[in-house]
Amino acid sequence: MAIHQTSYRDYLKPETVSRLKNMALRARLVVEGFITGLHQSPYHGFSVEFAEHRQYMPGDSLRHVDWKVYGKTDRFYIKEYEEETNLKAYLIVDASSSMVFGSGEITKFQYATYLAAALSYLMMEQRDAVGLAMFDESITHYLPPRSIRSYLNVILSTLETPPSRRKTKVGHALHQVADRIHRRGLVIVLSDLMDEPAEILSGLKHFRHDEHEVLVFQILDPKELQFTYGRESIIEDLETGQEITTQPWHIRGEYQQLVRNFTEYLKKECRKDQIDYSLLDTSITYDQALFEYLNKRRRLH
Repeated sequence: MAIHQTSYRDYLKPETVSRLKNMALRARLVVEGFITGLHQSPYHGFSVEFAEHRQYMPGDSLRHVDWKVYGKTDRFYIKEYEEETNLKAYLIVDASSSMVFGSGEITKFQYATYLAAALSYLMMEQRDAVGLAMFDESITHYLPPRSIRSYLNVILSTLETPPSRRKTKVGHALHQVADRIHRRGLVIVLSDLMDEPAEILSGLKHFRHDEHEVLVFQILDPKELQFTYGRESIIEDLETGQEITTQPWHIRGEYQQLVRNFTEYLKKECRKDQIDYSLLDTSITYDQALFEYLNKRRRLH
């Protein structure tokens, strides 16, 4: 299924992706939409270097030209056949009860799993080894990294597991994952980070202590950032079930400042430990996160 130039951005929109029938289709169309976008202004010339391709050079045999890639890019690429790159990537996805919140068409958990699926697909195309951990109070699923293409189906199937109704212990779960990883790699965390900042940062620093590279995507709902409720509301804590009744317009300004302080603190502390941090809300198109990943990936060489 080819993506037309005029429609590629549709497949980067979370609400469009949520309507697709399965995780494999979501992953492929997000990545194909992203790659198509790379050849559009203003990103023309931003190249994605796949491990199994290199640019055609005079003297190369035409039988190794990837004509499918040529059809999409108008450029000649030669297929190469490498066993595996040295990069091992670990996707860590928060599946706790706070992630089921969504004020629009998509929950935080859906956004995180669709992004993780697209990252898995893209990394497999780059011949990187990909693993997956999902957690709430502790690890619920763990798949060690592999680069075999058929392994992608295992990762995508696991990402379709419904989220739990348990609380989150981000820091504890990150320490558990770090204890399982024995080879240095790239760790990508996808979570709303709704936990004690000191515990979160302790878990992230564990990865840095073990010399992993770390990329954090903090995923929040737009309502969690702006608190744009217009009438008296009952606010429920999804992890404890506790409810309070409030008049949002009375506390909106103070609430927004608290959220800014929280996210800015995490960003600042991550920077101190050379951890890449990106704040996303569930309305943001997936290309922003994929660019963050590619920029990180290029710096690893």
